[in-house]
Amino acid sequence: MNFVKTTLLAMAFSAPLAAPLLAHEDAKNPVVIERMKTMKAIGDGMKTLSEMSKGEAPFDAAIADASVAIMAEKGVLIPAKFEANETDPATEALPAIWENFEDFVKKSEDMVMIASSMGPIGDEAALGAALGQIGGTCKACHRDYRK
Repeated sequence: MNFVKTTLLAMAFSAPLAAPLLAHEDAKNPVVIERMKTMKAIGDGMKTLSEMSKGEAPFDAAIADASVAIMAEKGVLIPAKFEANETDPATEALPAIWENFEDFVKKSEDMVMIASSMGPIGDEAALGAALGQIGGTCKACHRDYRK
């Protein structure tokens, strides 16, 4: 494996772990902080796919597949992370989550189902399809449940 590919793989796997530590430093509630970390990891996966799709990052099937796998893995955690109606001034979560919790959970399960059912992303056409399908589930949830 060449240096560039190794570096990109390292970034893809480490960014979801390191970035949340800096991204939500204003949050104080530990429950909300953990939720934010989970959502940030999913967002980082989408960002990676988006950058590849736009040509801002080189297409790499292994990194694309790893990003989708992280999104599915973290997505499974969403219902439990949001079960408690906890708040914090730094949160982007709307009260509608707990008012419509079954719908919120269904939307998170839709994202996990689509991300989990993705086959290997072998080319840029498959990348575009994956981005569209997973992105649609993210948008549906954010439209109703995120500031």
